[in-house]
Amino acid sequence: MGYKLFMKKIARPIDEKAINTYIDAFPVTAILGPRQCGKTTLARDFRFNHYFDLENPRDEARLDNPQIALENLKGMIVIDEIQRIPELFSLLRYLVDNRLEQKYLILGSASRDLIRQSSESLAGRIGFYHLDGFSFHDIGRENINWLWIRGTMPDSYLAVNEIHSYLWRENYIATFLERDIPQLGINIPARTLRRFWAMLAHYHGQVFNYSELGRSFGISDMTVRKYVDILEGTFMVRCLLPWQENLKKRQVKSPKLYLRDSGLFHWLMNIENFEQLNVHPKLGASWEGFALECACRSIGKSSENFYYWKIHSGSELDLFWRHGGRRWGMEFKYADAPRKTRSMSIVMNDLALEHLWVIYPGKQRYRLSEDITVLPLSEVPANWKYPDPV
Repeated sequence: MGYKLFMKKIARPIDEKAINTYIDAFPVTAILGPRQCGKTTLARDFRFNHYFDLENPRDEARLDNPQIALENLKGMIVIDEIQRIPELFSLLRYLVDNRLEQKYLILGSASRDLIRQSSESLAGRIGFYHLDGFSFHDIGRENINWLWIRGTMPDSYLAVNEIHSYLWRENYIATFLERDIPQLGINIPARTLRRFWAMLAHYHGQVFNYSELGRSFGISDMTVRKYVDILEGTFMVRCLLPWQENLKKRQVKSPKLYLRDSGLFHWLMNIENFEQLNVHPKLGASWEGFALECACRSIGKSSENFYYWKIHSGSELDLFWRHGGRRWGMEFKYADAPRKTRSMSIVMNDLALEHLWVIYPGKQRYRLSEDITVLPLSEVPANWKYPDPV
């Protein structure tokens, strides 16, 4: 399995084009994403006039009196790590309403609170763009398996060897728990959250119950919800809610959990390389989570628009969403040649899907029926097109 090592910065034209659209449409554009996913590197590629990095003590000091520092500036103004000074949002509203020659590009590492704070202050003036790490469209389809094992974080993917990549992820998790979480005002011991995160890794790709997890960890289900919300709000986990259809069938009502970055999942499971992954009992779950994240990025909808569906008798759908007034679905199969199953037929009938794609790691595209297509992950388009199902 060959790996093309990139010694230079990797261009991200898909993200750049999308962000430019937001910049044209809004006076304030927010790029949100996990720490070290490439927000700063990408922002520096845009034409800006002024740059404030709030992790730089000098820039932070410049904004001790923010109105004095900002009100006379012109052009594009970038503010990095804005979650460190959330009170800036109300000032930005005044500035963009009264200084039409100003545009702002703000970067942040925490989603839920940042969106709430900025939406309250900047309603109608701000557009949000979620940035993940590399996609396989950035690094080339031939390197998709290396993206899977190392994860999408640029420094992990670009490490000179597996050992360096693994060590980088270890340090990333430690820094996230010991520095980033406290900076968000969350007072939870790093060791406690690390143990909880490691326990969640065992639920990767599974339906989970808050009360059951609480009993296993020795905490209340409300505390479990709090910890999961923290990891979800900082882009570490994805909780897929169950879609509920009006059927006379018992439908599963608990969420399904995934760790969003496959490289971090592999570190938490002590998987260092492909040899270990290929014999690990979580091989299928690892690939399912990685492929699901690739698909969600391609479809381009916000997290709350994605669901899974499952009934207690066994039939299920890994990913469900609506677009253009129609219903669509995906299954993720780590198999050489997926075949049509009874579960697929039930899903098509019960959910009235327009089309179902079965995503797998092979190389050949083929039809299982008129409305079910097996599609290699490497052929998932950068931007999913409708209504063409193939």
